[in-house]
Amino acid sequence: MTQVVVGENENFESALRRFKRQVSKAGILPDIKSKRHFETPIEKRKRKAVARRRKRRFQSRG
Repeated sequence: MTQVVVGENENFESALRRFKRQVSKAGILPDIKSKRHFETPIEKRKRKAVARRRKRRFQSRG
């Protein structure tokens, strides 16, 4: 769980920036996106293209 403690004189924007940085470091967004039920057509194409590249790479090795 990502948590940001806001200082007494800290403004909202800097606290939000720190929160976003911690979320990206923890890798939460890709995890959430992978567990979504609906996938946009662009996301589906990208996922399938990556899978094709990975499959081709491993087939060429062995």
